[in-house]
Amino acid sequence: MNTTLGTNATQQKAHANSTGFLEMINSFDAATRQGLADDNILLRLYNLHEQLGIERKLLHIDSNISITVGIDTGMIAPTEGTIGLVLSNNQDEPVSIASMTPNSNKKPLIIDRMQPSALVIGTLDGTHELIAIDGLDDAVMFGQKLIADNVTLLVCLDSLLFNGMVKHFAEVAPVTIFTTIDKKDKVCKPLAGANVKAVITVFDALLQLEHGATYTNIVADSDTTILDLQAEIWGEPEPLANDPSAATPYPISAFTGLLRQVIEAVAYYAQVPTAMAGQCVLGALAHMGQRFIDAPMGHGHMPASLILITEGESGSGKTQAMGLTHFKIKEYERQQYASYLNDVSTWESDKVSLKGKELSTFLDENPRPYNPKNLFDDATIEPILDRFISGEMNNASWTTDEAGQFFNGHTMTGDTAGSALSALTKLWSDGEVSRLRSQKSAYATPQTDAHGVRMTLLLQGQRVVLEQALTDPLMNGQGFLARALIACPPDLRGQRVWDNPQRRNDSPYDNPHLIEYWSRCQSLLDPLPANEPSASTGTPERLKIQWADGAQQVFCTHMQAIENRQARGQTLEYLKAYASRMAENASRIASLMAFFEGHKVVTIDDITRAFMLVEYSTAERLRYLDATPTGEQNDSEKLSCWLVDKARGKNPHKLSRTYIANNAPNPMRKNTKLLQSELDKLESAKHIRQEVEGRSKVIFINPKLYD
Repeated sequence: MNTTLGTNATQQKAHANSTGFLEMINSFDAATRQGLADDNILLRLYNLHEQLGIERKLLHIDSNISITVGIDTGMIAPTEGTIGLVLSNNQDEPVSIASMTPNSNKKPLIIDRMQPSALVIGTLDGTHELIAIDGLDDAVMFGQKLIADNVTLLVCLDSLLFNGMVKHFAEVAPVTIFTTIDKKDKVCKPLAGANVKAVITVFDALLQLEHGATYTNIVADSDTTILDLQAEIWGEPEPLANDPSAATPYPISAFTGLLRQVIEAVAYYAQVPTAMAGQCVLGALAHMGQRFIDAPMGHGHMPASLILITEGESGSGKTQAMGLTHFKIKEYERQQYASYLNDVSTWESDKVSLKGKELSTFLDENPRPYNPKNLFDDATIEPILDRFISGEMNNASWTTDEAGQFFNGHTMTGDTAGSALSALTKLWSDGEVSRLRSQKSAYATPQTDAHGVRMTLLLQGQRVVLEQALTDPLMNGQGFLARALIACPPDLRGQRVWDNPQRRNDSPYDNPHLIEYWSRCQSLLDPLPANEPSASTGTPERLKIQWADGAQQVFCTHMQAIENRQARGQTLEYLKAYASRMAENASRIASLMAFFEGHKVVTIDDITRAFMLVEYSTAERLRYLDATPTGEQNDSEKLSCWLVDKARGKNPHKLSRTYIANNAPNPMRKNTKLLQSELDKLESAKHIRQEVEGRSKVIFINPKLYD
């Protein structure tokens, strides 16, 4: 404090700047009752000081003071013959003087307005509640009423300095302010974020005290509102764990042209989420396309089969959606089965009259017709695998709106679940089946392997079924679920429309987009021989989809980004098995969409849109299970809890960024990039604020986290 005494013609006190503020105020005499000239407010303040044992806070200023700091530097303050009120900072150190002329209407002249300070009536020893009062008149009256209530008053002598004073003292202890409800915003908003308690009353608190109310009465009154202004600026901290109730938006833009129109039509007519319609369309494309194409991967190709799992409660429209997307597939299955029954009948008729060598020759040349069924909804896995091995079929789909038939069936709940899941993952990855039976059993067969076979799974079911499956260690450990594209769309029941005549009369079987889609499905299910991919020898062969110019690089760029997200502390750290299959699924989806549209190459646009769908599935998987070990906090939760603990007891709750970087829990400690990412997440979730104080970065912790 660089304040010195000035001189005038009649009186002077010489003080060098180095003498200091304390030395200066000690040079003044304490004010006496007589020296207050019967000023009512100053006399009552004097009495308060006597009652509380406060000494040398009222001084007799016998000379003018030269101001040496702030905007008034160099001015000579006309303080001679005035009463000086000693103002202190939040450390209870005298830092300024307010000069008052007794019985005058002039505002107090504050010598140093730069330093936040207050006239402290009481003690700052941490045992008293601090109450900030704007104006000496009100402060004296509050003091007389609250002197027995264990409070200390912080008196601001200039309204322009009130907010700064309150914030200054709130840095070391909570400060209470009073206001009425009509002035709430004007008084409270400037102090939002400070460690301040606002007591908001209907009637003026001082008026209530003068009419006999006590401080306790006022605070306890049902009409009184008490606001924690430190918490007001923050808002409610948001949960950091993934919220399974908020569905991931389905990327309908991943589909273009006819396929998008079909998905939107199915969603409209079946009144289901677009995600459910999209999953059903992908299931249909895979069922049809896996027969004809292989998808590019690395230096080779892989099956275009898909595993699709969709959550949908009973009555949510699963059957209706699948009925539209698989309309031609099921019709084709029925036609093939009818032909098969006719063929079997003819075969039986031709065989019935034959005996001996003729029968043997007939059976060698005319084996019993195979059942052409390759769309299953209720089966066990072993017979399906046997049909692949026996050569009865090369392509199949397990397509059902009752996923419990798959997940809760005998195979998946028995001792053979592990081997069955291994068989399905190998079938998805390589298109191969291997199944060795005892040659002494009733089902003995010399055939043990099948190559070049394909199987798609489209499983839709209730949460009670899927939740058990998606948390099953075996299904996760064996890699079956890691290969699946998962969707858990919102339930639209309660929002559907049934009584609209226009909707009721609008038949999906008249929809031009669905009609065009079904026509394309028919051509894929029963193509002309000339349209079937074949080898040079004329035998059926799957078309190897190729990359268009630039598409493979885009694919690899996405693949690298997914790889990077599997690193320690990144979003896919605990989802590595799923992440490793994202690129494979993207290539399969892109190939199926391209083939459906009559193309033999995957373009940049195709693969970009396909990655939108696998990112959606991964987001759903993360949402569904929070992708962290059971009971373990994610990194954001770890860091938030640590910050709350380390800032406990600090006022305000804050820590330096450097301290956090060096001491944060792993994996954030000394990992600048990861730590900043997590701090940004916490700030967006209203857990912290990142601010700069001088040249240092500090982190403020939301006080609501301590409630």
